[in-house]
Amino acid sequence: MKGKGDLTMSIHIKNIHTLVTMNNGLGIHNNVDILIKENKIHEIGKNIKVDSSKDVKIIDATDKVVYPGFINTHHHYYQSVTRNIQAIQSVELFNWLTSLYEIWRELDEDFVKTSTQIATGELLLSGCTTSTDQYYVFPKKASDRLIDLEIDTVAEMGMRFYPNRGSMSCGKSQGGLPPDDVVQTSDKILEDCDRLISKYHDPNPFSMCRVILAPCSPFSVTTDLLVETAKYARQKGVQLHTHLCETKDEGSYCLKNFGKRPLAYMEECGWVGKDVYYAHGIHFNDDEIKILAETGTGVSHCPSSNARLASGIARVPELLDAGVNVGLSVDGSASNDSGNYVKEMQLALLLHRVKYGVTRITPEDVLKIATLGGAALLQTPEIGCLKEGNAADIAIFNLKRLEFAGAMSDPSAAMIFCGGGIRTDYTIVNKGICPVLTFILIDPSYG
Repeated sequence: MKGKGDLTMSIHIKNIHTLVTMNNGLGIHNNVDILIKENKIHEIGKNIKVDSSKDVKIIDATDKVVYPGFINTHHHYYQSVTRNIQAIQSVELFNWLTSLYEIWRELDEDFVKTSTQIATGELLLSGCTTSTDQYYVFPKKASDRLIDLEIDTVAEMGMRFYPNRGSMSCGKSQGGLPPDDVVQTSDKILEDCDRLISKYHDPNPFSMCRVILAPCSPFSVTTDLLVETAKYARQKGVQLHTHLCETKDEGSYCLKNFGKRPLAYMEECGWVGKDVYYAHGIHFNDDEIKILAETGTGVSHCPSSNARLASGIARVPELLDAGVNVGLSVDGSASNDSGNYVKEMQLALLLHRVKYGVTRITPEDVLKIATLGGAALLQTPEIGCLKEGNAADIAIFNLKRLEFAGAMSDPSAAMIFCGGGIRTDYTIVNKGICPVLTFILIDPSYG
């Protein structure tokens, strides 16, 4: 089944124990049904009547909690086969990168296809229905269509996918971090951005594929490329994304090489606005948070990666208080060592309680950034919230699991507090019940 789903079949999700719609707050309903027609939610209500003569897939959700499909706003799929490498288990970002580039410069088609299947499967199995991916490593000796292979593989697996055409134009010989044999010229990068947008980008509501332009970072691309990418993206009406303020080393690098802090440098290059969001954003200061809020620039929060590399704890409660759009992401599996979205949600709750106290972040806050926050970053109001007319992107978890014993006073939060690493019973994307790894149907009969 392709990502568009079987649009001739309706899906009737019956007797939902707890429905978390994220519509006007958590929007919790009990003992209700959802009827899906074509690729949209047709009706939400009690005891929905369905024409039994029609082709209808029925899901009994008597013991299940149902959420909008989660939205992953930053990832590096190709890293999924370079996890837990002993030599870099205890190093910080710059040393971690320079070590791994020696492996990633060997990327080929098998490497990319396999890692894409792993990453997509993990996300779907943990309730994530929409994902971005920043692909930016293009070895000179490999095919220059590796990102096409990634996009086509995700489409086969049925996920809503917003690929980031990443880029690196500043290799070691120019003072950057990556080896010279994985960087490209600005002309080649922009030419390929144009090709990808023409081939894959669908700007329409309910799109299954939108291209985002995403130079890797201030220390791996030239200033000219940042400026030209921003201009070109706005000509084409596509979004912009990059890493920023992930480490203190990055701040020192920008001050030394550009005479400015990272955000000031990016602002000078045209990189603020509602069409821009940054990954990590750990080290924004008070004034920079105000700039983000005033310009509508967003932040993708990566708690596991930030903790694993000891990069720091992002100021998420303060960003939210200031009105900055914040989404959640698992980040690459070489700095997370997992791609499980539920685990990421749990860590987001716990990490900020350590820094800010028990009342400053709640399960509702985490659910908001995992759904509505991601939808806001990606400018897609048709996802992230379950209501009539919205996309049929749904994550269904079974409450009759050992992990949830004794947790039923608040089923909506049980998955965050008790279910780190849990899998869905069903993941529905665009009305299709997704196949995972091409042969596993996400169904109670599995596992």
